[in-house]
Amino acid sequence: MKTLRFLGGVMAVAVALAACAPAATPTAAPAASSSGLPDLGGRTLKIAVENAYQPFNYIDEATGQGVGYDYDFFNEACKRLNCTPEFVTTSWDAIVAVMGGTGQPEFDIAADGITITEERAQHIDFSTPFIQLKQMLLVRADESRFTDADSLKSVDGFMVGAQPGTTNYDLAVELFGEDKVVSYDQYGLIVQALINGDIDATMMDDVAGLGYIGANPEKLKMVGEPLTDEKLGFVFPKGSELTAPFNAVIAAMEADGTLAQIYDKWFKTE
Repeated sequence: MKTLRFLGGVMAVAVALAACAPAATPTAAPAASSSGLPDLGGRTLKIAVENAYQPFNYIDEATGQGVGYDYDFFNEACKRLNCTPEFVTTSWDAIVAVMGGTGQPEFDIAADGITITEERAQHIDFSTPFIQLKQMLLVRADESRFTDADSLKSVDGFMVGAQPGTTNYDLAVELFGEDKVVSYDQYGLIVQALINGDIDATMMDDVAGLGYIGANPEKLKMVGEPLTDEKLGFVFPKGSELTAPFNAVIAAMEADGTLAQIYDKWFKTE
């Protein structure tokens, strides 16, 4: 999705990425480790995150440290692949520019709850999917004026919040018209605007929505039937030698239940 991509969210500010010098010559294929997975030789990888898209990646207010699904996944993946993750805070706009072919990748991998689309795949490589999701309508917990996207259209003066450059935004415009969509830089701002009553609803990936509901159980809910069926993947610069090793570790972590454990930790709610 973003689809996400669920909690935090500001995304129209261009934030400078830490410099990441690309290799001057093609990198040889990684050797195999004793576990059967590729061995990246202790290489440090720059992982692009917003730190504003809960529960995928955000700053824990109590510790000031970055946490979330993406942090847990890459910490575990790099243990298995013999690499070191360096999480680089950037903007969604910077990631979108790379996916649209208009920006230079200053990261090795982008992780931000990103929906796999054919259009984006023209300019970057995606990993195999690690989460399948559906887009839903997120509303206030006490909302009684409408129960789905169709009935929302009958609410006088309704407005929907969305983040430009996301599949959520595209769907909101498709369903409601651009004049009914209010743009916000981050998902956290959208959710706060919803809770405050500034907007009436937002399009949200169901997995992200669960994260936001878990953080605001008395304030939010999802309504209606799923509106889309999408898959999330990690983003690599086109032709990256890292795509295959991470596809391999995703498969290994899915087979031994690790992916399910990380998912349950960050997305399960009552």
